[in-house]
Amino acid sequence: MTTLTVAVSEEVFQPMSSSVIETRDVAKIVPTAEGELVILEGIDLEINAGETVAIVGASGSGKTTLLGILAGLDVPTTGRVWLCGSELTALDEEERARVRGEQIGFVFQTFQLLGSLTALENVMLPAELRGEPGAEQAARILLEKVGLGERLDHYPRQLSGGEQQRVAIARAFASRPNVLFADEPTGNLDTRTGARIIDLLFELNDEFDTTLVLVTHDERLAGRCQRIVEISGGRLMSSAAA
Repeated sequence: MTTLTVAVSEEVFQPMSSSVIETRDVAKIVPTAEGELVILEGIDLEINAGETVAIVGASGSGKTTLLGILAGLDVPTTGRVWLCGSELTALDEEERARVRGEQIGFVFQTFQLLGSLTALENVMLPAELRGEPGAEQAARILLEKVGLGERLDHYPRQLSGGEQQRVAIARAFASRPNVLFADEPTGNLDTRTGARIIDLLFELNDEFDTTLVLVTHDERLAGRCQRIVEISGGRLMSSAAA
């Protein structure tokens, strides 16, 4: 009888076949001097392949923590997370890093470019780390796509904020990820530059047929997504078409 119960339980909690990302009852709790701090609680979320999803909420609502857990950069205190068929919560850090390298790309608010590398070298890096041939040619093509074909040999310090973010976007797509995670990709940019970055992000996302999951305070950016997920006080309050 016990064996039968366990088997049924495991079947019930298998991820949905159409979901590229899924969470079940995810919580994140951290100890503080005042006691336990609940950052996330009871998060059930499914994201399908090819979907564009914006995670929104006030500062401190837990949205960036959720993004990190979905991407395997962080682990929940309780609950289960699947990414591209792998249960991240059943893997160790090395195994999660392998899944990240094979499946996902990142765009951060602070660009996260390597200052000692040129724009071209930054974009080549993901493919070079995986030992793929043709890294330079692929990087040149991507930098042309983002309008930086004449800035290949420039270092990050020689580029504007908008140009650095375009390099970061090109680098993210260089790995041809199944899922692209973006954390406030327009947060450090002025309105006009941010609008250009939004257009570029969605153009490349359509071209590469990538699942896009982003955290943003930018209503324009959230409105371009197919679905908006609202987090408040660590709980998922709504998930609806934009």
